[in-house]
Amino acid sequence: MGKKYTSREEDYSKWYNELVGRADLAEHSDVKGCMVIKPHGYAIWEKMKENLDRMFKETGHSNAYFPLFIPKSYLSKEADHVEGFAKECAVVTHYRLKNSDDGKGVVVDPEAKLEEELIVRPTSETIIWNSYKNWIQSYRDLPILINQWANVVRWEMRTRIFLRTAEFLWQEGHTAHATEREAIEEAERMLEVYADFAERYMAMPVIKGIKSESERFAGALETYCIEAMMQDGKALQAGTSHFLGQNFAKAFDVKFADKEGGLEFVWATSWGVSTRLMGALIMTHSDDEGLVLPPALAPIQVVGVPIFKTAEELELISEKFKNLGAKLGEMGVSFKFDDDDNRRPGWKFAEYEAKGVPVRLAMGPRDLENGKIEVARRDLKTKEVVNFEGCESMIQTLLEEIQKNLFTRAKDFQESRTQTVDSYEEFKIKVEKDGGFFLAHWDGTKETEQKIKEETKATIRCIPLDGDRASGECMVTGKPSQQRVIFAKAY
Repeated sequence: MGKKYTSREEDYSKWYNELVGRADLAEHSDVKGCMVIKPHGYAIWEKMKENLDRMFKETGHSNAYFPLFIPKSYLSKEADHVEGFAKECAVVTHYRLKNSDDGKGVVVDPEAKLEEELIVRPTSETIIWNSYKNWIQSYRDLPILINQWANVVRWEMRTRIFLRTAEFLWQEGHTAHATEREAIEEAERMLEVYADFAERYMAMPVIKGIKSESERFAGALETYCIEAMMQDGKALQAGTSHFLGQNFAKAFDVKFADKEGGLEFVWATSWGVSTRLMGALIMTHSDDEGLVLPPALAPIQVVGVPIFKTAEELELISEKFKNLGAKLGEMGVSFKFDDDDNRRPGWKFAEYEAKGVPVRLAMGPRDLENGKIEVARRDLKTKEVVNFEGCESMIQTLLEEIQKNLFTRAKDFQESRTQTVDSYEEFKIKVEKDGGFFLAHWDGTKETEQKIKEETKATIRCIPLDGDRASGECMVTGKPSQQRVIFAKAY
């Protein structure tokens, strides 16, 4: 008997945690709040990174790298920014250890105290704008369009692998512009890049919007976001793009000579996505049998499993799979042939199902004799026997179908769990009972937003950019509202 795993219906949170281990994606580290990303999980992140990196470069961005450590004085230069991150900062105070007096270990050397304490990077606006000060003199130096791939540390006490950890991987874009208009266009452009990536590669439908003032990034004038719905009806913020105005330019005195010879402060943006996207991918598509991966992000898109009793049978089947693998490779399809004779075919089937491989092929002696091959698709858990000759084209088409099907399935789910509500009483009942996205009118005040959060645990996920612009009355106060916003419980 195999191990019985928790279903989504039983306990969604437990299902998620078990799946991360079962699919061999990551595990908890002995360092509290930190994770070890295992090869299969990291291979998926690499696929994400590879596609995003290409999209960034296609929109004119270059990669650079800035220090992990930020002088404490830098962080305090932008008041909203430091207030937003102060509770999450890890601080370096000393630079050396020494043997303890009793000889049983090491202690911090009190003589090695830093003159200025260093913050371990929670985000890089401050250290980057300190560099931009030296790079920008004239309008000819603008725009600066830079991205960095890095790790960051935000000291979280309640953690969950991929979704919220003390250290995580991400990319952060930081751009500098001559005009407000250019900076806003950049923030909007990167929102579109994130939405395109989420929908085209992750097969995850998202809603584009702007954050309410309370939910904005610390130090931003506007935060644009993409919000996705997980299978338990909770929202997950999948990416953000911030229009920073001139706040950081003023904090670090970054001015440029414009075409008329006057001095102006530079306009800024920042934008980022993180390994949180791994959590989003898991929770958007996976099922009780394990991980379900969209082919566009699957490290192995097709796996071949031979079924044999004799060495001669294995040799003949291997030859067929080897030829098929070469043809798939020419088509740009990643293929793995698993001829490990220490594992039975049934074990392999369950393993690749749990790891989310989109297409599984199997061939036994009878298939070989009849010129057939069994093709199983992970998303629908169906299989069929087809002619081996020319099956590479059918497999390529099948991968495209799976990609489309996963998006359509997730989109249908999102739409089925999105409701319009006008009554606060009705909202309170439904947000607890049904979950999902709720389109409701809000009077635009922090007080009303806070009341809803305290009473229901639901927050404003975004003010949709493509939403219903019809005005109405706030469901709580009855005051005028310009448009409906999206409320949901969230990760």
